[in-house]
Amino acid sequence: MKLPSRPRAVVTGAASGFGRAIALRLASRRARLVLTDVDEAGLEETAARARDEGAQVQILRCDVREAEQVEAMAQRADETYGGTDLLVNNAGVAAAGPVGEVPLADWRWQLDVNLWGVIVGCHAFVPRMKAQGSGHILNMASSAGLACAPLMAPYNVSKAGVIALSETLYGELQGTGIGVSVLCPTFFRTNIYDGARFSDPQLYDTTKRLVTQASWDADQIADHALDGVERGELFIIPQADGRALWRAKRIFGADFHRWLGRISRSPRLMRLLSRG
Repeated sequence: MKLPSRPRAVVTGAASGFGRAIALRLASRRARLVLTDVDEAGLEETAARARDEGAQVQILRCDVREAEQVEAMAQRADETYGGTDLLVNNAGVAAAGPVGEVPLADWRWQLDVNLWGVIVGCHAFVPRMKAQGSGHILNMASSAGLACAPLMAPYNVSKAGVIALSETLYGELQGTGIGVSVLCPTFFRTNIYDGARFSDPQLYDTTKRLVTQASWDADQIADHALDGVERGELFIIPQADGRALWRAKRIFGADFHRWLGRISRSPRLMRLLSRG
């Protein structure tokens, strides 16, 4: 789907990271934006920067776990811009650790935001896009949802669910004029580890290092995401390591997961990863 000039776009989790990056990329096209987040200060900063780029911007505090708030977000786009050309379901959090050690409350928090937030977003916007006969949905997943590495079960499950939802929608919406893409990056520089919940301090340190020292930044991921949307790609996997992991899993099957398990059980390898 080639996005129209001055696209009408809704972005959740727009206060920082990928959400801010894609909002600003859209702003450079003089987009008409509805930006949402629970971080109101960060949201205001993103909005100010987007307006400086020439965008028209509405902002709204929205907790994607709350269907009424997501519905209000969709209504704001309808009332202000007459519809939505691009929905970016981006809001997300992170919880990780071994199954049986991660508290169930953290599981619920992870799935409520990362998976149910996307489900609720699609539930609100798909009927609207069907009625207008056009639109595109970009769901933020992760290569974690493809590779399913050990010690990341809550995050893996949430992102695998987003991938499954996106695949299902892609098939359901064929012939309707509505496109669906699922974005599956590996590590890139963002602040997702702020507020993340880890049952193991070493796992937190390792993850923080992999994120902060990643070679890719959110702007690069946003560029690839928009390119993939306009090419109509279902799977957008920007980085070579993500594509290699996906291919390896399909080729080696259970052996792939045995290999990842050995890495996760090796104290020496885990120490090397945490130290860089």
